[in-house]
Amino acid sequence: MRLFNASRLCQALCFATLSFTASASEQPDADSLVGNTYLGGHLTYFKTDLDRLFTSDSKSAIDGAAGFGGEFGYRITPFYEARLSLSKLNIDTGHKGFDVPSGTSTAFDLLYFPKKANFYFVAGADFLDINHSNLSADLGMGYRHYLSENTALYIEGKSHYQFDDHYVDYSSKIGFVYYFGTKPAPIKRAKKVAAQPTNKAVSAPKDSDADGVFDANDQCSNTPMTDKVDANGCTIFTEQQETINLIVNFANNKSDVDEQYLSEIARVAEFMKQYSHVDLTINGHTSAVGEAAYNQQLSEKRAQAIVDVLVNNFAIEQSRLTAIGHGEAQLVNEANTPAAHAQNRRIQAKVQTTKKVAIKR
Repeated sequence: MRLFNASRLCQALCFATLSFTASASEQPDADSLVGNTYLGGHLTYFKTDLDRLFTSDSKSAIDGAAGFGGEFGYRITPFYEARLSLSKLNIDTGHKGFDVPSGTSTAFDLLYFPKKANFYFVAGADFLDINHSNLSADLGMGYRHYLSENTALYIEGKSHYQFDDHYVDYSSKIGFVYYFGTKPAPIKRAKKVAAQPTNKAVSAPKDSDADGVFDANDQCSNTPMTDKVDANGCTIFTEQQETINLIVNFANNKSDVDEQYLSEIARVAEFMKQYSHVDLTINGHTSAVGEAAYNQQLSEKRAQAIVDVLVNNFAIEQSRLTAIGHGEAQLVNEANTPAAHAQNRRIQAKVQTTKKVAIKR
């Protein structure tokens, strides 16, 4: 076959494949190709650089080369594929009288499928032997059409830049590949959707916990029916202050805790167990009778006595309690009477916390 006729045939097959694949709507599943290998064959045509000469005679200019070859490929990821191809080339000078040997092309390429489908870009290195062997860099694009789960046709065009002599060549290729492996390229086809009966009753949306929010949108199932809920079906809370006070009075010059106050101390202990994050400061006081230094020590003993009751009788952690004595510095009644003195002989404690309370409907 003359070189001219071979190149025309290659170009005609390329255009025919383009026409056939242009209307194809089926796409391969790229994920199923990963890890599979293939073998293939191809026809190729090279349009060589006009400066290529077989000899020093200007009439020995190389017009082009056409040939055939085979290839081996491997799908690395859904986007990338590696390929090794070898082509045998019949070189034509365009003039009689020059005995031109055959050439070869050995290419190592990486193919990139931007949409994991048919269209791809290709780049690599080509040991192109046209008269003499030189390393070329190649860059191009192609299109692959899958005929079945194991077979595909492709067309491809590339440009080649030869580093040593700075030649720029162009090539076109049409080929056939066969995949090895289990269902390497399944074809996606449109699924047929069965027509739904028009007289079928549509089920009403459910609200299992009767909070006014349908189950499909309810992010908090089984909310109490008495709680007000938000758009996601979750209880709406408000913050409230919870406070408890403790006042214990003492006999004159004493720090002993009278049993009548144990129920009040127990109430404070329950509060602290319910709110384990709160601490309690107990402030001890005395009346103004006696020396100030003595009263200071007595107020500290009274505060510590309450701490001891909470720790020993109600198992409250020592680390959560603080005893402070104020002596006679904070009188609640400054009168100099027995009733005023009894009122001032005391401890005072106050604890407060914030809790969340559900808003009711």
